[in-house]
Amino acid sequence: MVAAMVGAAAESGLKAVFLAERQMLARLLAARLGGADDAEDALQDMWLKLDQFVDRPVADPAAYLFRMAANLAADRRLSAARRGARDTGWVEAQSEADDIPDMERVLIARERLRQVEAALASLPERTQRAFRMFRLEGRPQRDIAAELGISVSGVEKLLQRAYRQIHDSGGG
Repeated sequence: MVAAMVGAAAESGLKAVFLAERQMLARLLAARLGGADDAEDALQDMWLKLDQFVDRPVADPAAYLFRMAANLAADRRLSAARRGARDTGWVEAQSEADDIPDMERVLIARERLRQVEAALASLPERTQRAFRMFRLEGRPQRDIAAELGISVSGVEKLLQRAYRQIHDSGGG
C-alpha cells in the first residue's frame, strides 16, 4: 500500500504531508482506537478520503490531517459503542425470551393473536381484505390495488389503518 501511496503522492500536497506524517498519524490512531490494526484501517480510510481534496487547497495540511484522524477515531469509537449496545440489547432480549417457559410463550402468542384478530374485525371489510391479501397471502400491493379497484396509494392507506388499529389495540 505504501508504494501505491508514494506513486500517487505527486497528485496532492495533502497526500505528501500524509506520507510524511504517517508514523505520527498511526500512533495517534492506535492510541485512540486501541490497536495498530484499527489504526491501519483508519489510515487507509483517510488515504481514500484525501482523493476528495486533490483540487482544494488546505491552509495547514498537517493540522488538517491530525484533526481528520481525531475525528475519524471518534466516529469509529462511537460506532463501536453503538454496535456494542445494540449487540448487548439483542443478547439480553434473547436471554429474557429464553427465561420464559415454552407454555407461557404459547399463551402470550395466543393472546396477541386474539388481540390482532379483534383489531382486524373492527376494521371495514375492504381494509381487512387488503391486510389479509398482503400479510397472509404475500400478494404485491399492485395486485391488491387491481383486485380492489383502487390505487396502490389507496392500498398503502388501508394497510396503514390496519397496522395502526393493531398497534393501538395492543396486539402489535
